[in-house]
Amino acid sequence: MMDNDKHEEIYKEFKDTVNMTASQLEKWLKTDESKAVGWDSGDGESVGHKSGEHIIKILNKKKDELTEPDYKHMQKVNSYVKRHMAQRPSKPENSNWDYSLKNWGHDYSKK
Repeated sequence: MMDNDKHEEIYKEFKDTVNMTASQLEKWLKTDESKAVGWDSGDGESVGHKSGEHIIKILNKKKDELTEPDYKHMQKVNSYVKRHMAQRPSKPENSNWDYSLKNWGHDYSKK
């Protein structure tokens, strides 16, 4: 179990990393582009798509309602986006890279 300082650190990073609102992410996850990218989790839905659904649940919670599994997922999102951003292609717009990032709640084109 993580301590409160660790939770706070993860929470702050998550708030910086996930720059799409719950409704923007929900709308994005319904697109064909969203469903077309990522590794299949074994049931026909990609890992990133499932992650996006969990992110929506997290974004719709108050901070004091977050659970240990939520913090673990937030930590996973922070790590994934950081790694993925380091692999930025020369033409990122409308690429699988772009779509995959959005599944994880990050729109790189937002400033």
